[in-house]
Amino acid sequence: MTTTAATDAGSSGAHPRFAEALRELGLGHLVERVRRFPDATRTATEAAAAVGCELSQICKSLIFAADGVPVLVLMDGASRVDLELVRKELRADKVTRAKVDVVRETTGYAIGGVPPFGHKTRTRVLADRSLLEHDVVWAAAGTPYAVFPIAPEDLVAHAHGTLVDVRERTS
Repeated sequence: MTTTAATDAGSSGAHPRFAEALRELGLGHLVERVRRFPDATRTATEAAAAVGCELSQICKSLIFAADGVPVLVLMDGASRVDLELVRKELRADKVTRAKVDVVRETTGYAIGGVPPFGHKTRTRVLADRSLLEHDVVWAAAGTPYAVFPIAPEDLVAHAHGTLVDVRERTS
């Protein structure tokens, strides 16, 4: 796969709103590290294959509805979110996957390209501890064709995430 490293904001593979959010957060240097691919990086598997990293090094940004209120869960690409653990963490009665229109309204991005921060609205963020098992993780840069690398600690901090254990356990 060929990638295009951005050399300036105009050639960045990041969604313009996300590139601006990076700059506002003092992370403008990451705009140049965004990698855009000709094939989609919509799923964690596609992103890991494009980047050439382990599946668990991909950070999925998933929107759920906890009692109807959107919440962002950041999860490593090799794991699934345990909705019951999310429900308990949030002390909610019911947690479901958010509908497509809710994801777009909440984040301003389409499913498959939702970045971990720089959203249209402020939501509660839960970050699974599994992300901290790597020095670098890759997350969506606002489009289903672009990802960027970031230290997981920085990702959690800039997303204003709460570290939790909400990954599904396999028997």
